[in-house]
Amino acid sequence: MDIRTKAKQLRVNSTDAENRLWRQIRNRQLEDWKFRRQMPVDHYIVDFVCAELKLVIELDGGQHAKAGFYDDQRTEFLQSKGYQVVRFWNNEVLGNTEGVLERIAEILAQRKKELDAPFPPLPRGRGQG
Repeated sequence: MDIRTKAKQLRVNSTDAENRLWRQIRNRQLEDWKFRRQMPVDHYIVDFVCAELKLVIELDGGQHAKAGFYDDQRTEFLQSKGYQVVRFWNNEVLGNTEGVLERIAEILAQRKKELDAPFPPLPRGRGQG
């Protein structure tokens, strides 16, 4: 099965936590940022991504306790491509949706600030004036 077909299948078979979060962040509802769900990023599929800020949100259930090594590899890969990866447990989303949304809003603001910050000037070498 190719990655796009797998992503579509994951969208159809979303968890309760994914559905709840998606209802709150779709259509630019959170700080006017566009999110997509179950999207391929290279050879991985991420739960939610704000491509403009290169922010990935992952929701983890009990199965992720056993998938730690895979999740770590995936996070390292995404970070090497410039993405920030944020993880929440499914029970956090289901039990404290507002708190999760507030945390995501804080991360979005911080990420925007980081990406908008001008790069520091390069140090001048000898004889460059």
